[in-house]
Amino acid sequence: MRITQGCFSFLPDLTDEQITAQVEYCLGNDWAIGVEYTYDPHPRNTYWEMWGNPMFDLRDAKGVMMELDECRTAHGGAYIRLNAFDSTRGFETVRMSFIVNRPKVEPTFHIQRTDFESRSQKYAWDARY
Repeated sequence: MRITQGCFSFLPDLTDEQITAQVEYCLGNDWAIGVEYTYDPHPRNTYWEMWGNPMFDLRDAKGVMMELDECRTAHGGAYIRLNAFDSTRGFETVRMSFIVNRPKVEPTFHIQRTDFESRSQKYAWDARY
């Protein structure tokens, strides 16, 4: 099961050249880039672990790619995403977010529905790797 969160999630995985192009687009709009990772990609898990601080003063895509490579080295089996923050209104707004690294085997989720009296339904799910 392919996790589909953020921009480009229904496309094939982006190459490093395509990631660099997206980072350059973000930096061209004066958006800061943040790198995050998680081993729990559940859609309700919106708070991923930050890899360092967001790069507010960075103007070169190579710096983001270096941070991404370091995060991939340390957490190669995790989901890694880049977030682009816009601070023009005085607070950080995520303008773009996309996954740039996935584990070799992605988890799947099994949902079991049980019907009860009066059309009541209960759901249970479990993750399978």
